[in-house]
Amino acid sequence: MGRARGIGPSQSSSTIVTSRIQTLKLGMAAACLIGSAAQTAFADGVSAYLPLNLEPEVERQIERVLILADEPVLKRPFAVALVQLALPQACLRDKALCVKVKKYLERYTHDYALTHASVTGSITHGADGTVPNEHGLPTQSKYEVSAQAYVQPNDYFLASAGAIAYQGRTVPTGSMLSFGFNWAQLDVGYRDHWFSPATDSTMMIGTESPTMPSVTLSNYEPLTRAGFQYEFFLARMSSSDHILGGGQGTTVEGRGNPKLFGAQFSIEPFSGWSVGVNRQLQYGGAGLPDSASFLARDFFKPGGQSQTQGNQEASYVSRFIFPAKTPFAFYVQYAGENTLNGGSYLLGESSLTAGIDFPKLWNYFDLTYETAEWQNAWYVNSVFLDGMVNDGLVTGQWGADQRVFNDGVGARSQMLRIGWEPPFGGYLEERVRTLVNQTYGAYPYHHYLDLTLRYSRPWNDLTVGGEAVAGRDIFGKSFSRLSGFVRYGGTQHTRDYDTEDDDTPSDSGDVQGTELFVDAGANANRVRIDLQKGLPITTSKVMYGPHVAFGARRAVSDNNDLGVRIEIDQVDDHSLIGVRPVDYRYRIGETAAISVFAGVNRYALATPAYSLYAGLGAQWRNVFPKWDFGVDLRYAQNVARNHVLATDPQGIRPDSFYKIESVVGYISRRF
Repeated sequence: MGRARGIGPSQSSSTIVTSRIQTLKLGMAAACLIGSAAQTAFADGVSAYLPLNLEPEVERQIERVLILADEPVLKRPFAVALVQLALPQACLRDKALCVKVKKYLERYTHDYALTHASVTGSITHGADGTVPNEHGLPTQSKYEVSAQAYVQPNDYFLASAGAIAYQGRTVPTGSMLSFGFNWAQLDVGYRDHWFSPATDSTMMIGTESPTMPSVTLSNYEPLTRAGFQYEFFLARMSSSDHILGGGQGTTVEGRGNPKLFGAQFSIEPFSGWSVGVNRQLQYGGAGLPDSASFLARDFFKPGGQSQTQGNQEASYVSRFIFPAKTPFAFYVQYAGENTLNGGSYLLGESSLTAGIDFPKLWNYFDLTYETAEWQNAWYVNSVFLDGMVNDGLVTGQWGADQRVFNDGVGARSQMLRIGWEPPFGGYLEERVRTLVNQTYGAYPYHHYLDLTLRYSRPWNDLTVGGEAVAGRDIFGKSFSRLSGFVRYGGTQHTRDYDTEDDDTPSDSGDVQGTELFVDAGANANRVRIDLQKGLPITTSKVMYGPHVAFGARRAVSDNNDLGVRIEIDQVDDHSLIGVRPVDYRYRIGETAAISVFAGVNRYALATPAYSLYAGLGAQWRNVFPKWDFGVDLRYAQNVARNHVLATDPQGIRPDSFYKIESVVGYISRRF
């Protein structure tokens, strides 16, 4: 059984932050909203949402459009209005793709319409399980039916109706009432939430479990020059008989419906780069406090009662778009199930998700790769004994359902997806997923694997296609699904829509100020080791190791660059991988530059250890044409490794901490 603690001093796009920082962020958010409201007397109205993980061939087209439009999204589902705003720029990069998405969006431009309908029939065989990210769909279900429609009598009110049905369950996903404006839209009903920039992996909330009823307040059009976006939701989770109504330390279990509160704040200060923070709080049910005052205290002061009578998660998220001849998006989510000593912003029971998405390769292909790794104690909790689940399925990462229920074992998942638009038409997608659970648990888990091949093509007003899935679960049992589907696009009514094609030719050239680079060099490092409270703290001697890095950057002004980087080092005879989603550089003339950066470290010990890291750098540019020389100073505090092995030091503290200081010298080759 894993342990899960609330976010507190010993301890979600809202990360865990100190109370003062959280208060400041919310104050700034409120000021932005009030200011925007004052300036927007005649604001745009509400927007419908696109289906989430119901129509993958179209959703993939829209994801590609947003990357080509330099729109770094951090959450889903996408508002229709957001995609419409992105289309003009995307059309400059891929006209054919743009025309397809324009045609699809026509159904959302009328007073009422059936926007989505899909019927899938399947032949299944083998092990029982859950199809990842498909609203709880069992692998053995012989059918799946979904539909969505809306009525919009005016710009500021929209009524949507929808449902997803499969063997054993029907949920009114997509059924909601929406009121408001582009800067403040209120949605009441069964609205999906996805708090991650990744498309296949979200640690906090996604579509692994059935949709919960919720109330959501958000904006779909960024506010102010900083591109501020926010989202708050309050959802009702499924009933549980296993809630410790007296809080941690009690043994009496009660029945109730926990509540789930979520929040995301993000900014896009420069085109193509966004950063945000997520927060998620599970509370109430079976006599646990569920008042507004408790929630407010829980949010601003994540300690005390918040730990003993609730459950919290948080994450930092970032997305960077590289708008070159071969564009791509690189994105990161660093999440925590609690905090560590040293500050609420330091995440414990950490998780790192990273991915790269190429929307256009050699004109006919697209490619996405994602990987996620999490430490123990995710989705289990000592107050909510069922864990962070809804209808028996985790609220976030699909891989966490591939284990014995309520086992807090850590794991690593990977996903590779390749799409192809063949000359004979349609869209062919191949996807492979893998999952490896850690071996320290009591269960002899096998490696999970699934392979998917899907082909779809338009046919009159329909999309028809088939899908084959085969795999092996974590108990070594095989499973397979062979499916055929028919989707209907919907009728169109009353409102006019300009379908005139843009005659601007597609632009496939490089964007000025973009560059890829490779670094090679060496590091000097020193590690401070704190294994357990009461044991001596030791510091290693200065040691040396190789350094390699791969990165990309883009100019955001005359002298300023933003980029991302992956670094690989050897530190104290262990591998250290650093992911830098924040890599800022200020150029001084043609020969010098200084930089500030922040990222996430993965330190390869007996089990992985994680932490944030930051640093400063200097570069001597153009030592030779396209060659630079650089020096970085890096610092990582509280690199945390959970005590999960029998050989780990025993004591009152469940983690070992490492402080890593290093100096890196390297040469850099730009492309």
